[in-house]
Amino acid sequence: MNATLIPGAALAAAPWKNGGGLTREVASCARAWRVSIADIDRDGPFSCLKGVDRLLMVLDGAEITLRGVGVLSAFDVARFTGEAPVTAHLANGPVRVFNLMTYRGVARASVDIVRAPGRWTFAADTALLLCAQGSIEVRARAACIALTPLDTLRIDRANPVEIAIHGDGVLVCTSLNTEANS
Repeated sequence: MNATLIPGAALAAAPWKNGGGLTREVASCARAWRVSIADIDRDGPFSCLKGVDRLLMVLDGAEITLRGVGVLSAFDVARFTGEAPVTAHLANGPVRVFNLMTYRGVARASVDIVRAPGRWTFAADTALLLCAQGSIEVRARAACIALTPLDTLRIDRANPVEIAIHGDGVLVCTSLNTEANS
């Protein structure tokens, strides 16, 4: 097990290709998966991403309507293909979302919401534990890491790992596996 802290304050913002928002890459594995935090500040279409499966979760802000998918409020999850013609509509201002993209047939992912205090057991090539709200202390084996909003703990070769979560926050727990390692 290798654990690395990814501070939320260190995530560089980049504009979307279609100009509809900003994205901050949290972590990626070339041509397998990508996790980012996106700020959506206006209505508009999502980019077409062939061969990609997407998962979107609202972290902050009012609800967002994804035409063709549904209405999302805090911690609601939408899954759709990158080819789907999805358009976002913001009812009451900007939203911040957790964005997970996996290349179809190359990587698999699962996402769980864990509220502190709590426990989570997982086995994965890579696990990303993103603090979505509050402050959290994560204990995994001998490691003890404090997380504040948008900080992420990346754990590679997590086979299996049980974590204890303390504090008053919400953790987005993502397990990622590539097909070559499954």
